[in-house]
Amino acid sequence: MNSAWMDIAAGTGAGAGGLIVAGVVVVAVLIGAFFLGVRVKRREPPRPTAAEQPRPPEGGPVREVREHREADEMPQTDHRLTPHELHEHGNAGTRTGAPEERPRWDEGSSGSFGSGGPGGR
Repeated sequence: MNSAWMDIAAGTGAGAGGLIVAGVVVVAVLIGAFFLGVRVKRREPPRPTAAEQPRPPEGGPVREVREHREADEMPQTDHRLTPHELHEHGNAGTRTGAPEERPRWDEGSSGSFGSGGPGGR
């Protein structure tokens, strides 16, 4: 082994000193960021108290409305319509339709799709 390589590997300690200085700088930046965060947090408004929390309306919570909706009819023309030529500028308009009974589970059936079994009786 050549002694020149040993001298280069040993160095003068400048690399180690640079790493120590870089480490001190990183720690100082982290400490500064922590104190900056504390200052920003102090300027924020306080959290709302229990009395300031939102409350449901007097009539109770709002319920969803279930209704059958029917789409507006498409106008019959000889040429293709673009969205801006449609009623309400391309949004599909709807209107309230006749009430329609929703299909329910029949007590005498099995309740399973395509089971073919005798059911619950």
